[in-house]
Amino acid sequence: MKDLAQRFPENPLLLPKDLAPSREGLQIISLLNPGVFRYGGKTWLIVRVAEGVMQEEGVLFFPALDALGNTEIIKVPLNDPDLIATDARVISYKGLDYLTTVSHLRLLASDDGICFTEQEGYPPLFGKGYLERFGIEDCRVAQINDTYYLTYTAVSDSGVGVGLLTTTNWQHFESGGMILPPHNKDCAIFEEKIGGKYYCLHRPSSKEIGGNYIWLAESSDSRQWGNHQCLIKTRPGMWDSGRVGAGAAPIRTEHGWLEIYHGANAEHRYCLGAFLMDINNPSKVIARSGDPIMVPTEAYELSGFFGYVVFTNGHIVDGDRLTIYYGAADEFVCGAHFFIGAILQTLIYY
Repeated sequence: MKDLAQRFPENPLLLPKDLAPSREGLQIISLLNPGVFRYGGKTWLIVRVAEGVMQEEGVLFFPALDALGNTEIIKVPLNDPDLIATDARVISYKGLDYLTTVSHLRLLASDDGICFTEQEGYPPLFGKGYLERFGIEDCRVAQINDTYYLTYTAVSDSGVGVGLLTTTNWQHFESGGMILPPHNKDCAIFEEKIGGKYYCLHRPSSKEIGGNYIWLAESSDSRQWGNHQCLIKTRPGMWDSGRVGAGAAPIRTEHGWLEIYHGANAEHRYCLGAFLMDINNPSKVIARSGDPIMVPTEAYELSGFFGYVVFTNGHIVDGDRLTIYYGAADEFVCGAHFFIGAILQTLIYY
């Protein structure tokens, strides 16, 4: 197994202590899984900021958003018989599931792709409405002409779906609403139309029949999606046996559309791999990674809020060089260089 990642020596690039909480009484637990884009001559990250509540002995506090996007704090005694709190990420109370953190999105820019800071005039993005009551997460960015398409995970007690925002200036946004209903996430839009249609990868989930697989969909307007087809399934006994999901927008190469994806096994170790789709017919997968191209090995990838994780939904392409920004251990933002040609050489063709 060969790890192709050339990790930045400056990693982690961002830690929870590097940003201020969104309001008093909250603390930033994790910075993770940034969408990535270029704008105004700079490299930008749209980072998921996961916040929790300062805890007191004997009591569990957890945040949620009201319909206006304001954070409310829910307080439950640890000895409450209706409380199940065995997972660091999710708790159950009175039969309902809640996240231990609520996420929003923040914009940071860099001149060198390494040192990122928040920019004046580019405020955070928070969940709005009842379908985003538990926050918005893991934004992916696709640019088509002058428009940026933001697909993100919208979380609420009604389920987990995919929301859409569009912008041309990163200060004013138009909402496309929830474009893929629960349970769905990991939505990456192709950065050009194929045959006059928009295409996206997405990940519907089933707790019973089926699994966590990568699907393809098409649209005439980027809002209404149909002709769904299953592309990539989990593989028993392999590094991606538990679940798979798309990374950022597929990359056009002379050999086809290259997609970097994440896969997890039964022990919840998240690695990165790749697959290749036909350039004119992306429903046809022509090659796929046998072994992962990136495996959690560094201390900041093995230990954090949720260890043994490398997870990406953002990258920059410069010719053959692919710069991936990724979440490490569900707590830190990191960067790594790859070479597209080297990735293609590792794929197993069908």
